[in-house]
Amino acid sequence: MGSSGEKVVAVIMVGGPTKGTRFRPLSLNVAKPLFPLAGKPMVHHPISACKRIPNLAQIYLIGFYEEREFALYVSSISNELKVPVRYLREDKPHGSAGGLYNFRDIIMEDSPSHIFLLNCDVCCSFPLPEMLEAHRRYGGMGTILVIKVSAESASQFGELVADPDTKELLHYTEKPETFVSDLINCGVYVFTPDIFTAIRGVYSQWKDRANLRRLSSFEALQSATRILPTDFVRLDQDILSPLAGKKQLYTYETMDFWEQIKTPGMSVKCSALYLAQFRHTSPHLLAIGDGSKSATIVGDVYIHPSAKVHPTAKIGPNVSISANARIGPGARLISCIILDDVQVMENAVVIHSIVGWKSSIGRWARVQAAGDFNAKLGITILGEAVSVEDEVVVLNSIVLPNKTLNVSVQEEIIL
Repeated sequence: MGSSGEKVVAVIMVGGPTKGTRFRPLSLNVAKPLFPLAGKPMVHHPISACKRIPNLAQIYLIGFYEEREFALYVSSISNELKVPVRYLREDKPHGSAGGLYNFRDIIMEDSPSHIFLLNCDVCCSFPLPEMLEAHRRYGGMGTILVIKVSAESASQFGELVADPDTKELLHYTEKPETFVSDLINCGVYVFTPDIFTAIRGVYSQWKDRANLRRLSSFEALQSATRILPTDFVRLDQDILSPLAGKKQLYTYETMDFWEQIKTPGMSVKCSALYLAQFRHTSPHLLAIGDGSKSATIVGDVYIHPSAKVHPTAKIGPNVSISANARIGPGARLISCIILDDVQVMENAVVIHSIVGWKSSIGRWARVQAAGDFNAKLGITILGEAVSVEDEVVVLNSIVLPNKTLNVSVQEEIIL
């Protein structure tokens, strides 16, 4: 382990409003990183994991959302965790490595010995202290969290080859067309400050090439040259791939859960994973009840303290109920996210669904889906202030905000 005087900082990339379009209609209301999973904002899970890093000095969130969207959350989470959290707004997207480099002076203010870099839309147990320990043993510039997946799904991610003994990264390719490896990049890293030298080297390379292109009319006619702006640097293709096999980068394999949160369907799955994790890390956050004085609780369930759930309701498994929700007599909720100020009337059923803010579900109504978290209509989504009237059935559908459904629908997108 490092000396007690060494400081560590963490950087979480949160993206911006031009990203996360696949998360609509839910991201119309709230920045995607603030969407609740297991009752906590998506970004809360990596932030609280960072709290476990020894000698943590500061957590930075980097993105290009308006600062006002994060101001309240950053203030409250800093107070709650007793760790300074600061939001740094990019003027435009610079890429995962470019965004880090853009704020290098601020990130290095505490003279950290190590810098963690995490993507916000990743769901995992974030074994950060263990990664740091392994990274110090390896002695390289960076360590990447990796996981084994099925050969069929590997091509959706960055595939890599690592030395089975030394764990050195030997080869890295982003979303290859042919199978390379079942080992993939989890989007969680720890670096020494040498990462900034590596990024600066890429910038210099591109500046030199741009100058050469201006001098060469032949180059100017070539369409195969790089079309990204010269201040946009991607961590995977521009840093990891060229450094593979140079004894600079190493891997740390997690045997725990890992998912990417690209779609609303995946948010329901990831909410379940975090609820299950609460059993070990934060059991006090999970609801209990046997149907006598409080509702019957099955499996892992989060209920916000301000929500009101009728004792005859049956909730779970995998249910998250947000602030000021009202769940009526006999209601049945399974594998769903209920957002703020929702009303679920008596004997209504909600399964594999997300019910948007201020929505209402009538008596004996049914909001349900097949539960295929990867399919476009695999879960049912009600946007903000959607009203489902009594005895109406909504199956495998997406309903945009401010709609009233008085007839049943199946496999529809209601604009």
